[in-house]
Amino acid sequence: MSRFLSPLLRPLRPAAFGAEPSGDRLARIRRSPHFADGSFRNPVGARTRPSGSALEFAKVYFRREERVRRAPAGHVPVHATTLADLATPPASGLRLTWMGHSSVLAEIDGRRVLLDPVWGERCSPFAFAGPRRLHPAPVPLAALGPVDAVVISHDHYDHLDLPSIRAFAGTETLFVVPLGVGAHLERWGVPASRLRELDWHESTDVGGLTLTATPARHFCGRGLRNQQHTLWASWCVTGPEHRVFHSGDTGYFPGFKEIGAAHGPFDATMMQIGAYSDFWPDIHMRPEEGVRAHLDLQGGRPHGVLLPIHWATFNLAPHAWAEPGEGTLAAARAVGAPLALPIPGEPFEPGSGAVPDAPWWRAVAVAPAGGWSGPGTGPGPTPDATDHETAPVA
Repeated sequence: MSRFLSPLLRPLRPAAFGAEPSGDRLARIRRSPHFADGSFRNPVGARTRPSGSALEFAKVYFRREERVRRAPAGHVPVHATTLADLATPPASGLRLTWMGHSSVLAEIDGRRVLLDPVWGERCSPFAFAGPRRLHPAPVPLAALGPVDAVVISHDHYDHLDLPSIRAFAGTETLFVVPLGVGAHLERWGVPASRLRELDWHESTDVGGLTLTATPARHFCGRGLRNQQHTLWASWCVTGPEHRVFHSGDTGYFPGFKEIGAAHGPFDATMMQIGAYSDFWPDIHMRPEEGVRAHLDLQGGRPHGVLLPIHWATFNLAPHAWAEPGEGTLAAARAVGAPLALPIPGEPFEPGSGAVPDAPWWRAVAVAPAGGWSGPGTGPGPTPDATDHETAPVA
């Protein structure tokens, strides 16, 4: 009976669910050395399902005092002149603009690469439910201008966003994605000729840049069934003069040292440091792990600049909203790692002397009971504690 109903129900699937790989794509997936027993495998073992009971998680996640700390107390600042600042090419040849969460525009050696663009209001297949943005996108996607390549780390909703993909579907932009993810994009109108699907350790050239898919410790899936038929990846972007690394979503694992030895050191790393929890310790890094991974990528030296990503834009975990920023600041200062702390939409050049490094979030966060500690403890603007218009609706 279920086999009979499945084709009838398929048209009712939300478009955001994407499509499952089939045909030659599925055959290529099955040939991958990282695919075994019907699914992609992590470089080291990882629990991809939350540990503990759902009831225990709910008690933590919905506790009133914790919910207050997980949202900003005022409006999250967004850079006001992003488009004007981007109008002039970077003097150094490398400029990064964090748009929030894991979305970064990398202008590198004359090319523009947009990593994990998420401009949608919710990271969800539905317009009426799911985590809502805590701040607006710094610039309209349509105003961003030509992009040479859109790079996707994996197919979860907070990294692969249907509205953002469709905005580029009718352009000349190339899409560089992990193996299997192209099935989603083709369903959404991206021609196969503009798709580059890579397995780990495979590379492609985009206008003189080398984009390489490298391992990550995570998982995949966006439909009702999770068949683990789409790969997840971190990314190295290497140009004639500069190179950067984007972690995607990942737990810490020893492979960062191998990635750094093969493709580093990097002028900048974009490291996932938010949405972690004891309920899923293997698939998202904590701030101190993100800093450790950054050092691994740089051969153990505090080289380059670390840009924290995967935080501040969506409420996806039980920790306090400001905790990833505070934790990364403390961990980086402890080892002398240069840190970039832009507000969303604030462009910066990693090699310049003007990298933003102030803990901007303190002005709009619920302060911890003992107050802020460490560098940058000035009071800053006073947040409006009654303003919760940016709080998520899950």
